[in-house]
Amino acid sequence: VFGYATGRDHPADDTGTSRLSPHLRFGTINVRTLLKRLGESRSRATSEDEHKGCDIWESELIWREFYAQILANHPHVAKGAFRPEYDRLEWSGREEWFQAWCAGMTGYPIVDAAMRCLNATGWMHNRLRMVVSMFLTKDLLISWQRGERYFMQRLVDGDLAANNGGWQWSAGTGTDAAPYFRIFNPTSQAEKFDADGRFVRRWIPELSGVPDDAVHEPWKNPLWLSRGRYPRPVVDHAVQRERCLAMYKAVRG
Repeated sequence: VFGYATGRDHPADDTGTSRLSPHLRFGTINVRTLLKRLGESRSRATSEDEHKGCDIWESELIWREFYAQILANHPHVAKGAFRPEYDRLEWSGREEWFQAWCAGMTGYPIVDAAMRCLNATGWMHNRLRMVVSMFLTKDLLISWQRGERYFMQRLVDGDLAANNGGWQWSAGTGTDAAPYFRIFNPTSQAEKFDADGRFVRRWIPELSGVPDDAVHEPWKNPLWLSRGRYPRPVVDHAVQRERCLAMYKAVRG
């Protein structure tokens, strides 16, 4: 927990997160037990960074409780957007794009590695959950509800409240959500949080031979793609970003 503040954002680091979410989901450990243990750890913290790790880990438990309260008090979120005006969004993404996203074959390595990890293990790193959900909604222009449903079919820690809250945060349709104009660039996210491509290579063997400075943008050298049989990007991020902004502005007036 002392290294959680920075370690939690790097998916290649298997010790960066606690992996306790399935246990919270199924009740094999109680949140009060975790808070008690956290208090014991915080009492041993000797630096500002160690205290920060404890605080941020606690805040993640609070987010979980917050989303449970949202579902309890605003049950309509289970069937639509927390902000009803966003139910009018005209999603224009193609079915083949959704299938590529599900299979981890979009041509964006960090997205594909995350989805392949989910399909194989039933778990996905939290940073990657934000990346792939924002990619589905704001690059592929596909409804967050389709992604929410797919996650619930796959995740071993699938929880209606937390999953719904996370998807609506990424889509910009929920309470305290990322604003609709906040759109992750999947390549920038990968370069920041998987700089050496360790996580990408773990799940995409087709890119095993690509150098570090190109592993997140393999389309820049068609030879690498032809050798590894890895797909070209299904969409252009810059183009889709503008389409996404126009889609949201149309319902905001």
